[in-house]
Amino acid sequence: MRTEAPLLAPIFRSDGQARLLSTLLLTGDELSVTDLARQAGLAYPTAHREVARLVDAGILSERQVGRTRLIRANDESPLVDPLREILTVVTGPVVILAEELGRIDGIESAFLYGSFAARMLGDAGPAPHDIDVMVLGEPDVDTVYEACTRVEAAVHRPVNPTILTSAEFAARSGFLDNVRNGPAVAVIGGLPWH
Repeated sequence: MRTEAPLLAPIFRSDGQARLLSTLLLTGDELSVTDLARQAGLAYPTAHREVARLVDAGILSERQVGRTRLIRANDESPLVDPLREILTVVTGPVVILAEELGRIDGIESAFLYGSFAARMLGDAGPAPHDIDVMVLGEPDVDTVYEACTRVEAAVHRPVNPTILTSAEFAARSGFLDNVRNGPAVAVIGGLPWH
């Protein structure tokens, strides 16, 4: 099944290609095609085809370890660094926020909501100017804000955290009802209403 070009960066062939590249280029990981497909949220055949194209283009490299084919960014390609910069701005918020927030104790879950999440999920609209992230749990507030400031510097967009306990998030309010009924992209853990 062919997917559309991502709204946040229509320069990529498909949303799946952008997710696959983000998974490898933004983390520095070396993964099997099976693990890459899982982490990028792609069907194995789709990931296999995209990997073949990107290896042929010299953007990714591969090596065999036994029967396993390991894929990673080809840091010798002149395209990898510019692609990393683009991916950091476009899909990086999820990857970088997961890394930054994952180091903070007391976070039960975190997710993007609002216009950035909507564009990531393919909803039409203008390019988002900022990134809204909901953090649930009881983390140190200053540490969350410091992490979001580091992410802002990397993705070149303001990152606006909203920090609530699970009980506060469960409360009824117009704002929270809109968040629960709107587009959301999980960063840490699953979406708390699913």
